[in-house]
Amino acid sequence: MKSLLRRPPASPETAVAQRLAMATELAREFATDAARYDREGTIALTNFEKLATAGLLSLTVPTRLGGAEADLAEVTRIVGRIATGDASTALILAMHYLHVAAIFRSSRWPRPLADRIGLASAAGEIALVNALRVEPELGSPARGGLPATVARRTDDGWLLTGHKIYSTGSSILRWGLVWARTDDEIPQVGFWLVPLDSPGVWIAETWDHLGMRATGSHEIVLTDVLVPASHAVDLRRPAHWAQPDPIGLAWNTLTISALYNGVAEAAKDWLVAHLKSRAPSNLGAPLATVPRFQEAVGDIDRLLRTNRRLIASAGADSDGLGLIEPGQIKLTVTDNAIRVVERALELAGNPGLSRANALERHHRDVLCSRIHTPQNDSILSAAGRAALGL
Repeated sequence: MKSLLRRPPASPETAVAQRLAMATELAREFATDAARYDREGTIALTNFEKLATAGLLSLTVPTRLGGAEADLAEVTRIVGRIATGDASTALILAMHYLHVAAIFRSSRWPRPLADRIGLASAAGEIALVNALRVEPELGSPARGGLPATVARRTDDGWLLTGHKIYSTGSSILRWGLVWARTDDEIPQVGFWLVPLDSPGVWIAETWDHLGMRATGSHEIVLTDVLVPASHAVDLRRPAHWAQPDPIGLAWNTLTISALYNGVAEAAKDWLVAHLKSRAPSNLGAPLATVPRFQEAVGDIDRLLRTNRRLIASAGADSDGLGLIEPGQIKLTVTDNAIRVVERALELAGNPGLSRANALERHHRDVLCSRIHTPQNDSILSAAGRAALGL
């Protein structure tokens, strides 16, 4: 694909439209092999080669470095569109977008180090970054607790030792943002930027889940991994991490919401095509002509339109959402997305459960939305405490 980003500068509106058109084209291409990567449980490297060629890996890189410096509204549209083709690719891509955007929002990052990450993506390299946070003992750090991964100061920098799980994109990442603590008597907690080709980094290929199978979310084991002193990019006392960043929360929850809505959009498209083409001999006409199917598809369309409006409206107002609303939007959107796919399965019958059809994969993928942080119980508890003034 010839990158539209290589053309003479366009207006901001035109550039956004061009990038969305590229994402739409790529999603169609990704859909052709998504089932194969899902069955193999392997990352679709060729998808990222195409994303790099199209200039879409630098979507959240600042314009001064050659990126698009896209806002949240555009990020959600791109991720949602890619998810209609391959949800696993979209998740790896979303994590990269979110962390690159956060890096350049932060005042704590050494600017040369941040720029190195941005320039690599802007140059068309597959230079992906993701946070490595979850651990076997700790679980998700969103629920509190100190990481078991330890960083020790040395004359040459830092030595990191630890064990991370659910490391989305593991084998294709260039850098990992490793959540760890110092070995001080009163530890600091934060992120170390670790090049994942460093000696002492080992990927244990254990990811074998129901959904999002092609994300390569394997375990990463670090044993005395040496990184420069400057790669300790954001260290704070544990109490300083207790209050989430509302901007980061909005970006995370809305982007994940858009991804799973994209899965539901793909399920609707599959169902519509099925109902138009399936004409039982006893009916003598396509199923799409039957009123009960029309009514059901109308309800599916209602849920998806609601999702799109919620995501678009919130994306345009990400600075004003606070700490409660992003989670509520995520819960609403993902609940609607699950309802859409389950309804599509019910209407399709046995063909929808066949592994020969994409709907079965969409169902497995959309259920993963319940696992993504913040989870529903945390969302509702926080909203309830706020409503009660506690």
